[in-house]
Amino acid sequence: MDRILIKNAKIVNEGIIFEGDVLIEDEIIVEIAQSISAKSSDCIIIDAEGNYLIPGAIDDQVHFREPGLTHKGDIESESRAAIAGGITSFIEQPNTVPNAVTQEILEQKYQIAAKKSYANFSFMMGATNDNLEEVIKTNPQNVAGIKIFLGSSTGNMLVDNEAVLEQIFSNTKMLIAVHCEDEQTIKSNLEKYIAEFGDDIPVQAHHLIRSEAACYISSSKAIALAKKTGARLHVFHLSTAKEMSLFSNKIPLEQKQITAEVCIHHLWFTNKDYDTRGNFIKWNPAVKTENDKNALWEALLDDRIDVIATDHAPHTLEEKQQKYLKAPSGGPLVQHAVVAMFEAFHQEKISVEKIVEKMAHNPAKIFKIEKRGFIKVGYYADLVILNPGLPWTVKKDNIFSKCGWSPFEDITFKSRITHTFVNGQLVFHNFNVKEVKAGKRLLFNRQ
Repeated sequence: MDRILIKNAKIVNEGIIFEGDVLIEDEIIVEIAQSISAKSSDCIIIDAEGNYLIPGAIDDQVHFREPGLTHKGDIESESRAAIAGGITSFIEQPNTVPNAVTQEILEQKYQIAAKKSYANFSFMMGATNDNLEEVIKTNPQNVAGIKIFLGSSTGNMLVDNEAVLEQIFSNTKMLIAVHCEDEQTIKSNLEKYIAEFGDDIPVQAHHLIRSEAACYISSSKAIALAKKTGARLHVFHLSTAKEMSLFSNKIPLEQKQITAEVCIHHLWFTNKDYDTRGNFIKWNPAVKTENDKNALWEALLDDRIDVIATDHAPHTLEEKQQKYLKAPSGGPLVQHAVVAMFEAFHQEKISVEKIVEKMAHNPAKIFKIEKRGFIKVGYYADLVILNPGLPWTVKKDNIFSKCGWSPFEDITFKSRITHTFVNGQLVFHNFNVKEVKAGKRLLFNRQ
């Protein structure tokens, strides 16, 4: 039996921080106490030295690019980056090549991850205008949910048939996650900018093309349809102040039928950053204004927004350095998401307890993930030790994503992840990834 004892930690769990020790046996947390005695001959002892011990983050939205787009990233490289960033579980999206829109293609992704992933994994089933029968076959106990693109982004998975949408919403009891941008609004805006600038549109126009109106029209329609059909809806990567009126904090999370996510980049950057970072902060939905960012923070803190995620979506440097119209949207974020949120903690914007709630507890609750997302006896030992006072600077030589760049390059973070454990195994320690692919398929407590 493999045993690890983590001592002298500031344990963060369910809104409380307390000093204590955690004992792991094989994959499972077996004891949490103020002090646990053990001999080094009985187990490996790791001294947390008074640093935070948090549940590993659960990122509910990533694009790891395998199969079909592995020149950008793959499950092995991006899960390495994830554990280096304190993310121990991820939910990956279906717009790989081929798109994961049949049960057979979906299962092939699981088989790849079982061999290659450093982190725990799940993959979403993709919906299209014509695959309802395949969607309905999805197993709720071992697949995270159904993904619908209501605006075209990366790939060709736009669902724009309203009758089909209503059928999907009416016929699946699984969680439905949506990318909300109104296609006609975006097309109309883009035509205006092409008329003015030709093929040399400045990236500063991105948030005006993929506009507040495009987001609000789409998200409000999705929410209205969810209310009409009773579907369980989760709205990905919110980006505007206006959309915040669509969400509630009046009922407990466990009772919400409509939940919401915000991503790191929408909490960090604004449209002013296009001047210096250009296409490297080009995402869909777009990074918008300071007012939008402030409204997202307010909604996150008052619980209208339930989850913080990354929408990690690497592209090569060459792809991102093209002109605006050709440069794809998306960027790598898993390695820096947790420390970016701790930067906000240092700025007194958010508490450590709230970070853990939004990045670990709530994703586990929303997706009903089995025995993960908390530091509890009987739960899998997906754990992270974070030193809040050990600065480091993001440079190309310490980036783990295959694409080799980051929107956070040259930024110095005050906090550093020193240890990451996945299923009770130490997989990352001080910028070194252990060659242990400890990740497992996530399971879900659903009927």
